[in-house]
Amino acid sequence: MLVFINLRYISFKSIMFNKVSSVLLPCLAGSVLFIACNSVNPGTLNGTPSNEKAVSKDIHTQSNADSVLVKHLGLNIKVNFDTRRISGVATWDIDNTMHQSELVLDTYDLTIDSIKNDNTATTFKLGEKVQHLGKALHIAIAANTKQVQVYYHTCDSSRALRWLTPQQTHDKKYPFLFTQSESIYARSWVPCPDGPGIRFSYDARVEVPKDLLALMSATNPQQTNDSGIYHFQMEIPVPAYLLALAVGKIEFKPLGEKTGVYAEPGMLAKSAYELAPVNDMVANAGKLYGEYKWGRYDVIVLPPAFPIGGMENPRLTFATPTIIAGDRSLVSLIAHELAHSWSGNLVTNATWNDFWLNEGFTNYFERRIMESIYGSDYSDMLWELGYQTLKDNVRDLGEKSPDTHLFLNLKDRDPDDGLTDIPYEKGSLFLQLIEKTVGREKFDVFLKQYFEEHSFKTITTTAFLDYLDKNLLHGDTSLTNKIRINDWVYGPGIPTNCPRAGGKLFAAVDTARNHFLAGAAPTTLATQKWSTHEWLYFLHNMPAKLTVDQMYSLDKQFSFTNSGNCEIADLWYVVAIRNGYKVANTKIDEFLSTVGRRKFLEPIYSELMKSTDGAAFAKSLYNKYRDNYHPLAQESLDRIVMGKAK
Repeated sequence: MLVFINLRYISFKSIMFNKVSSVLLPCLAGSVLFIACNSVNPGTLNGTPSNEKAVSKDIHTQSNADSVLVKHLGLNIKVNFDTRRISGVATWDIDNTMHQSELVLDTYDLTIDSIKNDNTATTFKLGEKVQHLGKALHIAIAANTKQVQVYYHTCDSSRALRWLTPQQTHDKKYPFLFTQSESIYARSWVPCPDGPGIRFSYDARVEVPKDLLALMSATNPQQTNDSGIYHFQMEIPVPAYLLALAVGKIEFKPLGEKTGVYAEPGMLAKSAYELAPVNDMVANAGKLYGEYKWGRYDVIVLPPAFPIGGMENPRLTFATPTIIAGDRSLVSLIAHELAHSWSGNLVTNATWNDFWLNEGFTNYFERRIMESIYGSDYSDMLWELGYQTLKDNVRDLGEKSPDTHLFLNLKDRDPDDGLTDIPYEKGSLFLQLIEKTVGREKFDVFLKQYFEEHSFKTITTTAFLDYLDKNLLHGDTSLTNKIRINDWVYGPGIPTNCPRAGGKLFAAVDTARNHFLAGAAPTTLATQKWSTHEWLYFLHNMPAKLTVDQMYSLDKQFSFTNSGNCEIADLWYVVAIRNGYKVANTKIDEFLSTVGRRKFLEPIYSELMKSTDGAAFAKSLYNKYRDNYHPLAQESLDRIVMGKAK
């Protein structure tokens, strides 16, 4: 993976299974999705393909929300920093119209204390632990059961929960807790039906230490109160992976009438300055593809241990502090998370096999937002950097690997295996190809209609392709032959008709790099107006080997080793390690001690492990800083540095 602008994840794992023809569809509004073996005709019923034969359910949930409708979650929990536990009760409003004898929920390392049906004790059992999926919670219910109350507590090593000591925060004064529920980690802090196609509304009562503020993916307070008890409401049904909680010494600053930023006090002013463009982003996104339907759009800038770039939790994007560069050069990440308010949150991928429908659309939308604000030359840079990211990812995974298909088969695998650059970059380039083939005006009308007609619903790959044919391509053979849909969706690698950006601004970067490599002094290069994207392109396309003198001259002129821009610093450190430029070692040490974003950690540790001296350095650093990293980052870094099997 290339350390560029918008990716939240990096996960280059084992090879996927061959393409299958199965797709998923909802069988009940707000309920679970099913895999079907037949193709989908365009006919629909309540927004759902009406003639698919359901044969088995979403492979990443053990719940039975296909037969017991879960409608609403009432959460009443207490956050205890001393024990590192969340405890309380999850109350599920259900509709048992099919007269099932049990409700089955997903759990992962939860302790179930007791369960009641309509306030009367009932029996339950936990199934055997299934790899990746956890234990199914089987709860006895009656035909007329309306509510199920699950009393439970989490363990101190829950995969979704990151408990930080004061020393691990920015201000180093108070503890902090944040969640990461995507992909299937919500089940490790709430017993729930945990699949992207299962939507439910929720409300919550959360008790925290009195000095701290609690926030969720819902309506939120803007300041602490005297009781330490906070109430939340999310009246719009959402899937479990969008459940989110943050607790800490947090303050708020408005950015506009319906936008604002939360952060630790010491980060608030910097964050508010950096995120000032958010108002324009929301306005421009709405002009492109329809009304923003979630009320407020706020962002919380989390402590450094947050393992990814951003998470699109409704009404409250979780963001890494590594985007705070001081010059607003990395805010395209926020454009990406904002775009999820349409693609992903509004229209949700049916299963993790259909993940590209979430991220490919969002990547495309993000670049259209950035173009509307900063112009086409700017967005062209994002497209070209994305193409290079895709090219690198395909090389790492293998050009013929099924992992490079858009539609995946993740049977018996962790859904995180699909969180590579492929759904982001290949998916968005596929949409750009459609735009260029049919014309932007027609494509924009189509996308706006798509978002409106599928609002608060889920969709499968097959259903989308049928919708595309019916509403945009209209069976036009010449158009479908130009696009070659099967090559993109069900084929490996990068199709030969992949669009490329014009690269007007990057042409000047190529010229500057070539002059430097031909012997020109860095002081003579015309770099004064370069953005972060141009610097990344400049460094990424350097030859694999540079001399120490070349490294020194670049560093002396441009201060890469001391850069405050995490994107540039991370790429420079990889180049420095590759070329034995040990001047950067002290800053590499400092960087790895303060940054928890997996996207930045993996390339540095991976490059260090390629040499004997580097491996020794990597292991010494990892031993010191491993506890600073999120469990998700620890899992991948344990494999890179310690050689542990998955």
